[in-house]
Amino acid sequence: MKTTGPKNLITDVAGLRVGNASDRKLNSGVTAIVCDPPATAAVQVLGGAPGTRETDLLEPHNTVETVNGIILSGGSAFGLDAASGAQACLRQEGKGFEVGPHRIPLVPAAILFDLINGGDKDWGTYPPYRELGYQATEAASGDFDLGTVGAGTGALTATFKGGLGSASTLVADGITIGALVAANPMGSATIGDTRHFWAAPFEIGDEFGGLGMPSPLPAETSELKIKFRDMNRGVSNTTIAVIATDASLTKAEAKRLAIAAHAGFARAIWPSHTPFDGDLVFALATGASGRKPTPDEFIDLCAAAASTMSRAIARGVFAATPDERDLMPAWTTAKA
Repeated sequence: MKTTGPKNLITDVAGLRVGNASDRKLNSGVTAIVCDPPATAAVQVLGGAPGTRETDLLEPHNTVETVNGIILSGGSAFGLDAASGAQACLRQEGKGFEVGPHRIPLVPAAILFDLINGGDKDWGTYPPYRELGYQATEAASGDFDLGTVGAGTGALTATFKGGLGSASTLVADGITIGALVAANPMGSATIGDTRHFWAAPFEIGDEFGGLGMPSPLPAETSELKIKFRDMNRGVSNTTIAVIATDASLTKAEAKRLAIAAHAGFARAIWPSHTPFDGDLVFALATGASGRKPTPDEFIDLCAAAASTMSRAIARGVFAATPDERDLMPAWTTAKA
C-alpha cells in the first residue's frame, strides 16, 4: 500500500522549500520552489499553448545540470516577470551559478492564464509579478497552504475553482516523490456533473474528500466539460506543475520523470493537453536520499510520479476556498 510523506507535500522531498504570494484584488499569485542545494532539473511540455522562461537550459543535451528554483505564476505572459523577483531574492542570499565573481540564480518559470477571472488587472505601467515572485521566494519553507493561494489563487476548471495542490508518496524502495501543481485546466477534474474526482483511484485516505468513483458512472461521464464554452476556448487555461524526488537522477532521467508525470494530468483532468492548455511539468531530483534507482525501481518511480501528480491536482481543487467574485463554485461549497 502506498503511503504519503509526513506532510503530504512536495516538501517531503528533502532539499525543497515552497513559498506563496497572493494578491486577492488581482485574483492571481505566484508560487516559488527553492532548491537547497541546487537540484538536477528537466522539463516536458505537452500542452499546445505554453508560456515559459529558461526552459531550454533544462534539456539533457545542454550544459547546466542544476537549478536554484522554479517559479509557477498566474498572469499569462506578464507573470514571467515573477522569475526576476525570485532571482533577486536568491541573489541576495548568495545563491546561483558561479561565473567568476558573479552568481547567477537559475530559475526557470511557467505561467497559467488567469486574466479573465474577476480580478482587477488594471495594474498600471508594470505588472506586480516581479514583486510577488520576490515575496514568494522569501516566504519559502517546508510548510505551505493549498487551494486558493500562490499560482492557484485565480485558477479555474471547467466545473469548479482550481487551485494549488500538492502530494507526496513514499516509494517502497525508500525514495520519496512529491508533486506541486497549479490546476487551471480547460477541462474538468471531476466526473460529469458530479463532485467525484477523476483521480479517485489513486486517493490515499480521504485526502480529497474520499468520495471514490461514482457508481454507476453517470451517463454524461464521457462528455467534454469545457471552461467558458460560450467564449473563445483559448482563454483562461493551463495546468503547470513540478514533480520532484530525493533520488539521484541524471538530467535525461529527470526528463523521463517529467514525461511520466504527465500521465497524472491525463488521469486527473478530462480533457488534458489540449491545443489551448500550456500543460507543463518541471522535474527536480535533489539526490538527498543518496539512492540511485535501479532500472526496475525507476519504473516504479515513474508510475508513482503519475499517481502523485493526479492526487495533487485533485487536492488543489478540493482545497479551493469560496470568494464573492467567483466565476465557478468552490468544490467544498457545491451541492453533492
